[in-house]
Amino acid sequence: MKKKIFTLIITAALTATNATAFAAEIPRETTPLNATEEQVQITENIISGILDEVQTGKLGYTLAAGYANTRIRKAVIAGETNGHGYGILSPIAQNAIRDMRDMMLRPDVYAQAEEQLKVLLADIIIEVENGMDMNTAIKAAYEKIYQSVNPTFNYDEQFSLDTCYRDIPAVGMEMFTVARKLLNDAQKK
Repeated sequence: MKKKIFTLIITAALTATNATAFAAEIPRETTPLNATEEQVQITENIISGILDEVQTGKLGYTLAAGYANTRIRKAVIAGETNGHGYGILSPIAQNAIRDMRDMMLRPDVYAQAEEQLKVLLADIIIEVENGMDMNTAIKAAYEKIYQSVNPTFNYDEQFSLDTCYRDIPAVGMEMFTVARKLLNDAQKK
């Protein structure tokens, strides 16, 4: 009897250790542009278990998003978010879950986008490595991505219009996610 209890305790301890030792991180390229690193870390601490299940395919987007919203809401109400509200923590979680799920389901699309963007954004990546402001780099990268679909696209002109009048080329979200990943990686160099 004691042997079974001891085995059960050891198994539970190892399982808990494994769950926290390999907790998934929020990919920084998926965060809203106005999110701070502290907000991302807080969200990561709250939903890392959910991200693990999304990465392994155990949870789909809808369930994962629902669980994440519930955990974040409870953490905000309990005052465990260092003053950060649901309005920013939830979008951080939603973006991470959506993009991680998409990356898991379509890895070939992301690999292809990365190869395309390494060529398309090579000059911007080099400028970021040399100290270019990240917000300027992201804007330039997005404009180049849109212009790869429609060469006459004018970023400033289109985004100055009311939303219903904009004529923006259709581009997959993976292009923007991978572009931010490449720029983030370049900034770290």
